[in-house]
Amino acid sequence: MVSISGHLSTEPQTLNKPKTLEIKNMFDSIRAHVALHPCFWLFMAVFVIQIVIVFVTCGLPLSPSLQQISPAPAAGDCNSGEVYVYDLPAMFNKELTDNCNDSDPYNWRCQAVSNDGFGRRATELAGILPENLAPAWYKTNQFSSEILFHNRMLSHKCRTLDPESATAFYIPFYAGLAVGKYLWIQNHTMRDRDCEMLLRWVQDQPFWKRSNGWDHFITLGRIIWDFRRLNNPELGWGSSFVNMPAMTNVTRFTIERAPSEYLDVGVPYPTGFHPRSDDDVSQWQEFVRNRNRTSLYCFVGMARGDIKNDFRGLLLSECANESDSCRAVGCSETRCSIGYSESLEAFLSSDFCLQPRGDSYTRRSTFDCMVAGSIPVFFWNRTAYNQYEWFLPVEPESYSVYIDHYDVRNGTSIKGVLERYSREEVRRMRERVIEYIPKFVYAKPSEGLESIRDAFDVAIDGVFKRFKGQRQIENMYN
Repeated sequence: MVSISGHLSTEPQTLNKPKTLEIKNMFDSIRAHVALHPCFWLFMAVFVIQIVIVFVTCGLPLSPSLQQISPAPAAGDCNSGEVYVYDLPAMFNKELTDNCNDSDPYNWRCQAVSNDGFGRRATELAGILPENLAPAWYKTNQFSSEILFHNRMLSHKCRTLDPESATAFYIPFYAGLAVGKYLWIQNHTMRDRDCEMLLRWVQDQPFWKRSNGWDHFITLGRIIWDFRRLNNPELGWGSSFVNMPAMTNVTRFTIERAPSEYLDVGVPYPTGFHPRSDDDVSQWQEFVRNRNRTSLYCFVGMARGDIKNDFRGLLLSECANESDSCRAVGCSETRCSIGYSESLEAFLSSDFCLQPRGDSYTRRSTFDCMVAGSIPVFFWNRTAYNQYEWFLPVEPESYSVYIDHYDVRNGTSIKGVLERYSREEVRRMRERVIEYIPKFVYAKPSEGLESIRDAFDVAIDGVFKRFKGQRQIENMYN
């Protein structure tokens, strides 16, 4: 700038000139140049401002939490919209994990929250698994999905910190933990208390009021019946959470859904396998594909002596009578969690695995079985076919066998049915199961896998698609 003004100045420059006069002459020269070339100076002003902005913004440190959990989406990655995760008061999630205290008689709550929902490493499986895949296996509790989903949501590529730009809103309330500690206490008021307070808080948010909750979703870590108390509240099981008026429009992920309930989305039970990379998935698929299976079928479960004509007891009896073809793991004698070797070995060593209903229509064992590459045999449609449409093949016969439980009670031989499948048919069905393994598992990295879509990704993609369709329908009538 000085050289330009010096060149254009009409005043002779002398070293002895007073400083005030020199400065005055410089500004006179600049004013004259601005008057003669206004466009040039406008360009220079804009250019300098841009440089200042770049230097200032690059020099500002970002919040560490935002750096870790708010990755910028790549262009085109979020065409279906962005999701805003509510920052709930700690009493609705963090305090429930910090104060788990195993206050229920089955001691599941602290297990469910440990290690960000993954549980401790399943070191007992070291002799069964390929050495390089053993670190990807954990003793994950079947009720941990609330924690798993919340942690993944915080790192989702389409998460936005600006609710104005969001097309979906996630409510990270740990309802399963809140309700679960009172399930075995006959006090319906306590079972509903946290749920009612949560809904009051959410209904005060402006973005809830904008849609009345239809673009909101939540994960329920237990089966839907634990949140759908009916009839006499003093006698009924569970909470009335999903029957509360404010839940009328909210989509909920749950490990067991109610039949024909559009807002319930069945998601896979968490299993013990949490791949760290795409390579973990492909290596595991190859391992179960080439596994030498020495049994035609297996059953992992426990008879219920308090239930008359218990079907699981019937299966254990049949398995014992067909011990040359069936491998039984009775859970009254051994622990049945997938974190224990007996269960996993049974699934890995059998072509088929029997999957009756559990205490409810579904059971985690269904996914433990399929992750091990075994073909499930169902006896009730509601155990899988009407539960997990987003995660299972459309054609049930392509990956599973169905034998009605009434037929089994009336003498149909399970072994006889399974022996009718040729080796080629078994191979094709197993290959279909193996193909779908990524959709049954929850990846270990908080940002997910490199290119493979796991159960979390399938669920979130589905809810984005659902909300986008709802907006399109709404726009048609507005």
